[in-house]
Amino acid sequence: MRLLAVMVVLAGLLTGCAGRQERSLLDGDTIVTGVRTDLPGLGFRRPDGTFEGFDIDVARYIAHSLGKKIRFVPALSGDRIGLITNGQADMVLATLSVTPERKTEIGFAGPYYASYQDILVRSAERARTVRDLKGRRFCGVKGSDPVKRMLAVHGMTATVTEVPDYGRCMQLIRAGTVDAITTNDVILAGLIRQAGGGFRLVNTRISEQNTGIGIRRGDLDGCEALNRAITRMYQDGTAARLVGKWFKGTGLDVSTVEIPQFEGCL
Repeated sequence: MRLLAVMVVLAGLLTGCAGRQERSLLDGDTIVTGVRTDLPGLGFRRPDGTFEGFDIDVARYIAHSLGKKIRFVPALSGDRIGLITNGQADMVLATLSVTPERKTEIGFAGPYYASYQDILVRSAERARTVRDLKGRRFCGVKGSDPVKRMLAVHGMTATVTEVPDYGRCMQLIRAGTVDAITTNDVILAGLIRQAGGGFRLVNTRISEQNTGIGIRRGDLDGCEALNRAITRMYQDGTAARLVGKWFKGTGLDVSTVEIPQFEGCL
């Protein structure tokens, strides 16, 4: 009887282990994708409820490459990791930089785009480097890292106003309450595009930001499939076309679009 009981327990443990295997984003017919809704040119929800932007087009390309349908869900800055860990999204394309800290919680495919931190100023501003703006008034979004990275530049100081989103930053710089905004250059380029003039990029590359696709940790099949789709996107010219579509004319350098070096699937 003891032997039988032990065998039943072992069978239950094995069944439980099998049941705990992680689901892949490749399993379903539809890939639920978290995207920003507040960043013009990247991920933006129009008044009619539809989505547009560079990240939106990349996500659609990838889903089509995998033979999947796609459904978008909002992913604001503070929600991006939780959408993956809570199982509310299969992947997230939402200006999600690949960092060692985030790798402890989620997996990454890609990166699918390499950007740089830059600074947005009014067109009349004469600053050409980050240090030309020493001691000036900057706007940054609460909970983001760009302001910290800028202040880490040797000799750099600034008065910082933190707000919930970049739309509010644009209101402040229009009103003259702040002098500059700093974050990824693609985000700033989208803001310039939406504004229709009056602002420019300083074109100072403070740090490189590799933007990846957030996925569940351990989804190796999904990660490898996404990397293949990203590679095709660059090889067939789609990546260059999309960069030009969304950022040409904003001051962002779109002359060279090269595939970023992949992080590797874990």
